[in-house]
Parts: sequence; C-alpha cells; structure tokens
Amino acid sequence: MVISTIWAEFLKIIKDEAGSRVVDTWFNAVTLKNWNPLELTVDLEVPNVFVKDWLTLNYIKLIQTNLERLFNRSPLHITFTTRSDIIHDQVIPQVVSVATPASVTVPVASIKNHAVPCASERTYSSGLKNNYRFNTFIVGPNNTLAYAAAHAVVDKPGILYNPLFLYGSSGLGKTHLLHAIGHEVCQKNSKAAVLYQSADRFVNEFINAIRFDKIHRFQEKYKAVDVLLIDDIQFISGKDQTQEAFFHIFNILYEAQKQIVFTSDTEPTKLHGFAARLRSRLACGLVADISTPTFETKIAIVKKKAELSEIVIEDQVARYIASLDIDNIRELEGALIRLVASASISGQPITLDFAYTMFEKDNVRPQTSPDFDYIVKCVSHYYPYTFDQLRSKGRNKDLATARHIVMFLIKKLTNKSLREIGIYLGDRDHSTVMHAIEKIENTVRVDSLLAVKIANIEQAIIAQKIG
Repeated sequence: MVISTIWAEFLKIIKDEAGSRVVDTWFNAVTLKNWNPLELTVDLEVPNVFVKDWLTLNYIKLIQTNLERLFNRSPLHITFTTRSDIIHDQVIPQVVSVATPASVTVPVASIKNHAVPCASERTYSSGLKNNYRFNTFIVGPNNTLAYAAAHAVVDKPGILYNPLFLYGSSGLGKTHLLHAIGHEVCQKNSKAAVLYQSADRFVNEFINAIRFDKIHRFQEKYKAVDVLLIDDIQFISGKDQTQEAFFHIFNILYEAQKQIVFTSDTEPTKLHGFAARLRSRLACGLVADISTPTFETKIAIVKKKAELSEIVIEDQVARYIASLDIDNIRELEGALIRLVASASISGQPITLDFAYTMFEKDNVRPQTSPDFDYIVKCVSHYYPYTFDQLRSKGRNKDLATARHIVMFLIKKLTNKSLREIGIYLGDRDHSTVMHAIEKIENTVRVDSLLAVKIANIEQAIIAQKIG
C-alpha cells in the first residue's frame, strides 16, 4: 500500500473515531511525508509548531495506534517536521526591524481618543469589558480550537494567525474571546494600542466621518492600532462604501503585521453582501468555529457564573439548569440570575425542587437526550450501577466492565465521537474510550456469555423495550 493510500485510509479512520471537525481542523493540514520500515519511523509534515504541539498533546496516541494498524508494524516512532520553520525564521527579523520606527510614525498623542494604549488609560477605555478574560472562559469540545487560537495570537500577534476569524451562533462566547485577547495583549505589552469595535459602530463612525468631512482622521485612528478587534463583521454586509474603507484599513494593518481578529455569525465564505476580495481577506488566516456547548460544558459554565457572582448552588441544581432547553450562554446565565432573584425575593433556599418549580412555571423544560441516557439505563438493568458510579474513578472489575459496555454501545449505536463519549462518562480522554471499546471487542470473541448479554442490551435499546 503506497503512502498516499495509507494516509487517506488513516484520515477516514480518524474521522470515524474523533469526528469530521477534528479532521478538518487539524489533520487535513498534515502530510505523511516519510515511512522508514527499518527504523519503524513515520514522519508527518505539519504547517507550524502550534499544530505540532496540539497534535502531540491531544492526538499522539490516536495517531500511533491507527498508523501501527495500517502499517502492521509496532511500535512506531512518530516524528513531526514543521513547514513553517524557515518562514518563521525569516519573519521574526522583520518584526524587530519595524518595531522601532512604528512608534515614531504614529505618536501616542494622535491616538489618545481612539485606540487606547494599555498603559495610559487602562484597557477599559478601548472598549474592553473587564469581566471577559481568559480565566473566566469555560473551555469545552465546542470551542477548543477558538480558545487555543486566541491564546496563540496573543503570544505572537500579527505573525501566527492573522487575521483570526471566529464564527458561531449568538451567545456562544465569541465576544468573550475577543475581549480576552485584548486584555491579554495589554497585559503582555503595556504600550500596545488595542481597539475593540463592533461592526455597526464602525459603520456609524464611517458615516459620521463622511458627513463631517473627517475621513482622514477616521483612517488615521485605525492605522494607529496594534490590535484591532471587530465584533459581528456580518453587519457591514451590503454597505459597499464602508467595505471599501475597511478593505483599505485591513491591508494597511495586515502589511504592517498588526493583529486583526473578527467575529461573525457565519464563516467567511458564506458571508452574503460582501465583495469577493474582502471575503478572501477575511478567510486568509485561521478560521475557527464555536458551536453549541455540551452538557458538561454547560454545567461548568453555570458553576463558573455562580462563582463569579458569589452565589452558592448545589451540583444537582447546576446540572438541572444545564439540562434546560437553552444553548445560548447568555440565556443560560439569565436563567441562573432569574433563579437567584426569585429565591431571594421569596426568601427560599436555592434547591432542586425550587428550581424545578420555577422553570416548570416558566415552561422551560429540560432537553430530551435519549441516546446516552437511555443506553446507560439499559445497561443498568444488567449491571446495577448508577450514572454517577459509571462516571466515577471506581476501578472494580464489574463496574469497569459496565462502563466499557456503555462506551462500546454508545460508539456503536450513535454518531458521537470518542471525545464526546469520554466527556459524558467522567471527562475521560479519547484514548481511554478507544481502549475500552477494543477491550470489549476482544472479550466478546472469547466470552460467549458476555456476547449474548451485550446483544440483548443492544436489542433492548433498539426496540426500546426497557423503561
């Protein structure tokens, strides 16, 4: 089997095991460069150090296991070659060479009322919200890439991912990350000029600049920034003159290696009412999506919001709020605030019964999630363990078997990824889930009683005979 064929087969396996988003985000940019059968070495070519580090940290076991199967050799030694090493060496001196004159070209005084230097007036004057920081952002499978990319541009603004384009539905955390980038840049470089601007405010500012003959001042303001953060870029759709002005500003900042970050409700290629050349500019860096949070992520968000507001709630109350038919994080926070306010007004403690009564009255009900929960329920008829026990770190043989069967059946009967299964069963990583599935597959080949038991559970799940 030739190398290209092996890699194509590998990508199909990873898509099944980890999901298409993981393949699109990380593995499609990777090339199987070399295979040395004598030294059992596989060399993978990656675009940059960031991708190399991310794959090593999160997917090296998955890579090694599946390549060993495909090459039918073990153990393999996986190495990474970075395509951007030479480019990176060339870029760094350019940054150093332009850094000094940049401070001469635009004096701080000329941007005093516009893009604010962090050291002088602190970051709040530049439009940044103080509570939107990296340490208050909850990371989950729905936003891992966006969060990692946001951190990366802070470490190397204008160099690594420029522009960075974050997209997703309203209320999922795009604006939070935008502000967090601004705060972190200011913390690392007190002289950086950071400007946060919503797209509709940019439009209004441009219209006023034309109306009052202040176009030159408008342009100078944006040329002076080191980091430009534009929220909801989709709102300049259909505004040709505004797009033309923005296109000009973008080019100036990009060529000067100033960091630009956008948010939008859709990816660049699907932005309607945009000139093709502007869409191309928006998509020329890294594009990362933020999707609907998982149940576990929603629990963590509720707990974090409660902690920041100095509110004490029980775990079961947090789980109940997270189970409501709410995916928007702002609405989730609103549900917590309503619950706390209602309890305070009525003088009652925040209990599960109180939460249930309040939200039932508001006709806000928990989401139905039959897939995972129903499978656990069916397995529990044969193995008498609760959901909390299955999620625990308990290692007794019978409990471990029940947990492995749940993992095996979820993988077989749903389209969920290894990562999602692991999160559901106690935040276990994908390699743990993969090992459990393999163990069940191997055991049923020699243990006919277990094979029959699993077959019965599977039939019950499919036929919905239990419960």
